[in-house]
Amino acid sequence: MSLLPSTNDLAGQLARTTVLVVGDLMLDCYYWGDVHRISPEAPVPVVKVNEKTFSLGGAGNVAANLSGLGCSAAVIGLLGQDTASNRVKEMLNAFQIADHSVVDAQRPTITKTRVMAGKQQVVRLDEEDGSDVGSATAERILSAATELLPRVKAVILSDYGKGMFASRDFTQTLIQACKKMGVPLLIDPKGRHWERYAGATCITPNSAELELVASSPVKTERDLIPVAQDLHRHLALDWLLVTRGPKGMALFGKDAPPVMIAAQAREVFDVSGAGDTVIATLAACVAAGLNFSQAASVANTAAGIVVGKLGTQPVRWVELGQALVEASRRKPAPALWKVADLQEASERLMRWRQADQRIVFTNGCFDLLHPGHVSLLNQARHLGDRLIVGLNTDASIRRLKGAQRPILPGHDRAAILSALEDVDMVVFFDEDTPLTLIEQLKPDILVKGADYRIADVVGKAIVEAYGGRVCLVDILPGHSTSAIARKLSAK
Repeated sequence: MSLLPSTNDLAGQLARTTVLVVGDLMLDCYYWGDVHRISPEAPVPVVKVNEKTFSLGGAGNVAANLSGLGCSAAVIGLLGQDTASNRVKEMLNAFQIADHSVVDAQRPTITKTRVMAGKQQVVRLDEEDGSDVGSATAERILSAATELLPRVKAVILSDYGKGMFASRDFTQTLIQACKKMGVPLLIDPKGRHWERYAGATCITPNSAELELVASSPVKTERDLIPVAQDLHRHLALDWLLVTRGPKGMALFGKDAPPVMIAAQAREVFDVSGAGDTVIATLAACVAAGLNFSQAASVANTAAGIVVGKLGTQPVRWVELGQALVEASRRKPAPALWKVADLQEASERLMRWRQADQRIVFTNGCFDLLHPGHVSLLNQARHLGDRLIVGLNTDASIRRLKGAQRPILPGHDRAAILSALEDVDMVVFFDEDTPLTLIEQLKPDILVKGADYRIADVVGKAIVEAYGGRVCLVDILPGHSTSAIARKLSAK
């Protein structure tokens, strides 16, 4: 796979790119609440609603991802004459997305309402009319798209199976118009009848969608490759990108071996909208001048970010750019993605707190990990939902313990800690104490070993001031890095 341009260069290229999205516009509504009892009226949970939020869904979320990446985005979709339509238009304007949507008073604006208890979805309510669009409405959509084509560098068809692309003639007219203008057209497909997508530049099904069309399993690479290659030839596609969840992606092109892209090792909160992020990032990068192999690699990184968010949320360039920089510097090490700088730590904490999870923090040098360390971390992890380890930098350890320490450099210490199941995140600090880090992270629970007195724990006053607490956990006697180091030096 060829090298990517620098993040600064890519950011500049994306900023000069305009991408058009044609597809099913939706409003995603979330009721966030808690469940403490079962209804006396029926055996169903009672959700006490604390907050109601809205986001763009479907083609709107694809366009929001483009905007988040710094592109100029335009969208053509169907809206009703209703309150939901007004809200979609307001959000498109907030994202600075050029709105060329077509209003059909006979159809409601597609709305998906999810009732959430914590991070668990209790029920989803769909308001929609999935019937085929009428010929007059289809003509209005085609006219709007034709007018915009000379001004865009890529087109995305976002098919959610809501009737817009049911007609093969309609879909083929769009494909042929893009071919005539030399504009790459990418499609996120739905349903079984993919003949209508024939001749597209690229389609981006997930494994389940591909299995549905192929009527055969594609769980392994051995299963996947012949099925994908047959479909690629049958539909006369330039490219076929299959998203495979935790197995990554597989890219198929003409006269080239398949490119298997490993998934980015990140925590999965919610896969809602991940397909939107993939096709938006892929199209944006192709429009910006990257080849498909490069664009798929960037899209894979973007997908790894967005599945770590709760609810439908677009990727942002600040997240993707940082992740690409980290990936370029990363050395092979087990679960080293758990190591975060302060910005990334803040992003993860926001997601964890949104999911109502308790954050536990402990710190130390963790030089030559021993059973005492493992016991402390295990006990700390069981006090909450997420465990953050503040790790002294090499310079900090030298100031505290002398020039002969640390025995293992920071990269190795972080890699070993990251490999432990109990550890959710590792953050370095360069000061002699983690006081500043504690102030910034604001953990719910601060943990040290029972060889400390609570009154002496660094950060106690800060944590207790905002309602957190300090806990001391048992230590295993006879285990000490300093003792191990002395024993080694004596030999």
